[in-house]
Amino acid sequence: MNEVKEALRNIEQNYKLFLQQQFTFIAALQHTRENAHDLIRPVASISQVQSYMDHYCNNTTDRRILNMFLNICSDLSRLCQKLEAVHSGNNVTNGILERCKLLLSHSNDLSAIRAKYPHDVVNHLSCNEAKNHYGGVVSLIPVVLDCMKEWVTHTEKLPQRVLQNAN
Repeated sequence: MNEVKEALRNIEQNYKLFLQQQFTFIAALQHTRENAHDLIRPVASISQVQSYMDHYCNNTTDRRILNMFLNICSDLSRLCQKLEAVHSGNNVTNGILERCKLLLSHSNDLSAIRAKYPHDVVNHLSCNEAKNHYGGVVSLIPVVLDCMKEWVTHTEKLPQRVLQNAN
């Protein structure tokens, strides 16, 4: 469990660095959407961000920040696998883990998710951007991090024998 908490802390640190560069991330998405001639539909999936980076990214700053986003998503997916290995789960923890895996699925449509208080990532976007283009993609990481913290909290409340049986 300590290994899981440490991995979660590391991801949170990387996310804090990413969050400081949110405007760079939005600018990179905007540049790559323009290059892709794809300004109408919202950025709604991890695979869409990957495609923009692979095919329409033409400067190192944009590539770096898009890659940072994708790396954090990959780290979160690996952490999901680690969570499954640590604890076989109950209804609550399994539900949380399934939600994380669904959110991190590369083809999952993120356009409807929004980070809620205390996360203000969407508040930093203009109304049009938040509602129509980037709200889901900027909300993904904080929503998944919250789910994973909730998973840790529920798992720590379980009797020790349940956790020992899982190991």
